[in-house]
Amino acid sequence: MPKIVIDQDRCKGCERCNQACPQEILGMTTQLNAKGYAYAKMLDPGRCIGCRLCAISCPDVAIEVWVEGAQIEFFTY
Repeated sequence: MPKIVIDQDRCKGCERCNQACPQEILGMTTQLNAKGYAYAKMLDPGRCIGCRLCAISCPDVAIEVWVEGAQIEFFTY
């Protein structure tokens, strides 16, 4: 099963990942991170298909996608 890891302190709450997710399983928290932004979270991780569109659409590189134990990296900043 795919695993999505969201770096809460890096996320700025732009919601691009929410819009990109075909399964509509991402949402925003009501809590604020260290920078004062509401950050993204997984609402239903069991429905994740590992398409990686959330990670691709994230301008802050705050999302990592793990599929079957392998981390997929799109950017190496």
